[in-house]
Amino acid sequence: MQNSTQAANAWRILFLLFLANLFNFFDRTIPAIIIEPIRMEWSLSDFQIGIIGTAFTIVYAIAGLPLGRMADTGSRSKLMGWGLAAWSGLTAVNGLVGSFWAFLVVRMGVGIGEASYAPAANSLIGDLFPAHRRARAMGIFMLGLPLGLLLAFFTIGAMVKAFDSWRAPFFIAAVPGLVLAVFMFFIKEPKRGAAETVQVSQEKIDRPVRRVLAIPTFLWLVLAGLCFNFATYACNSFLVPMLQRYFLMPLHEAAVATGIMVGVTGLFGLTLGGWVADKIHQRVPNGRLLFAAFSLAISTVTTAWALHAGRIEIGVFVAVFSVGWLFAYNFYTCVYTAIQDVVEPRLRATAMALYFAGLYLLGGGLGPVVVGGLSDYFARTAMATAGVDQMTEAFKAIGLHDAMYLIPVALLLTMVFLFLASRCFVRDAKRMKDGMSAEVMPEGVAATA
Repeated sequence: MQNSTQAANAWRILFLLFLANLFNFFDRTIPAIIIEPIRMEWSLSDFQIGIIGTAFTIVYAIAGLPLGRMADTGSRSKLMGWGLAAWSGLTAVNGLVGSFWAFLVVRMGVGIGEASYAPAANSLIGDLFPAHRRARAMGIFMLGLPLGLLLAFFTIGAMVKAFDSWRAPFFIAAVPGLVLAVFMFFIKEPKRGAAETVQVSQEKIDRPVRRVLAIPTFLWLVLAGLCFNFATYACNSFLVPMLQRYFLMPLHEAAVATGIMVGVTGLFGLTLGGWVADKIHQRVPNGRLLFAAFSLAISTVTTAWALHAGRIEIGVFVAVFSVGWLFAYNFYTCVYTAIQDVVEPRLRATAMALYFAGLYLLGGGLGPVVVGGLSDYFARTAMATAGVDQMTEAFKAIGLHDAMYLIPVALLLTMVFLFLASRCFVRDAKRMKDGMSAEVMPEGVAATA
């Protein structure tokens, strides 16, 4: 009876974490959708557009390190509650600013608030669900990503049109986040390692960062995540404007098409992918990571073909690109779960903070600004090739389209690093379990309840 009650409570908490994750990505996606109206109003270059995403992710990554340690040593529910309230409130402030630099500073504040959430939530999920159910639990949690994107891409354009202002979505988005923040404070947290098969020591751990970085699988997964985030953040930052410029689509239609490619695909990728990953893991110890590598190979081929095909029918572009992103979503259920499998419970929030630091500082941080800078360069090259002296939207369309080739390149590198991680996963997972058992029962002494 107690186990069924605990399981029901775990699923209720997971649902709340999922909702907060949904609005996390909803709030984060707004600038990418309304970027063309902002670009026109403040006369921005693609490099400046890229800086908006880069500044957010760099602050997110740096703030995540101390916030991750706080999640390992303090109350995760309070940390998530205050963080959610902070980023939701600052999202509303984003709608009030009157210049590019003010907008940039406020987005950095949003990044600090959001940095409190992911390490604490991932750590909590690891304590709520046993290893054989974590991929499915993580898949449900990460459904907040595609659903948040889907909700944003399907509604933001309509909000802008209804209120005739790009500022309106920021005010609307703040409300549900502030409401959810209240519920976070009422979460009853399980003990660290409550879902493990062996008892976990509750003592504080020495040199936590060094111990996490000493795990080979973790280092390979950081490199994989770096490349993956480069691709996803570049895609989420520039796919809507690319469709507007290159395929001449209006904002609302471009946003909906992007929602299908990066949102609808996630609904299937995370639910089915999590189920398949768990099934493979039960038969092959490193099966999750091999499945992720295979998925990224498909993503590389399909996204590259969609871009290389040029100005094809928009329906064909959306369909092919969607297949690539459908398989790309397997990254989340496989990799996040693999980290839980090789890092002991007392270090999981720290590990996720370090992981996100690598992803966002060198992945998400570089993706938008590098693609934006390359877009400006290719646009100038196209203009020079045409022998004209005036930059037009046609040249900017060519420049941005060609810069997006970096996305399949980054996905290919992700696949390589995932395969390398799979080769040392079994050894690292065994070492983690043996280490926990040794701490609980030193020299064969039985642990007491």
